[in-house]
Amino acid sequence: MGREIAVEVIAARIVEIRGRKVMLDRDLAKLYGVSTGRLNEQVQRNMKRFPEDFMFQLRKEELQNLISQFATSSWGGIRKAPRVFTQEGVAMLSSVLHSERAIHVNIQIMRAFVKLKELLLTHKDLAIKIEALERKYDNHDQKIKAIFKAIRQLMAPPPEPPRRRIGFHANP
Repeated sequence: MGREIAVEVIAARIVEIRGRKVMLDRDLAKLYGVSTGRLNEQVQRNMKRFPEDFMFQLRKEELQNLISQFATSSWGGIRKAPRVFTQEGVAMLSSVLHSERAIHVNIQIMRAFVKLKELLLTHKDLAIKIEALERKYDNHDQKIKAIFKAIRQLMAPPPEPPRRRIGFHANP
């Protein structure tokens, strides 16, 4: 088909917006080898295929946040806020962009989304295990201190027995 796009390159273009992992229309257009206008034109012609959970348009504040995150002026003068596509939306793009490259790139993008999910699950599992260990060993400090206190008491010389006073005592 041509050159392979590394999963890492694709994964780097996946961002989180509104709690969803998404890709920007301009990044997808570059990967597919089409203009952003052409990609959005095909989406516009097939809007029934792209419900809100597949694709949505960024609000101004979301766009400003993205621009500040990337700290770059390469966004240039855009007329409309970009569209972003969820994993399902990206999958749907292959049905509206009819080219071999679109099919090939789509497969790679799906692999990137899957890899990203696997990484997130791995991190989540690790965080759960660490939390369980912290709970398990949380009160060990107090127990260790008590053990050292007991050892110090055992190591301390026994107190001297009280001395008997010389002389006559009424109570023996």
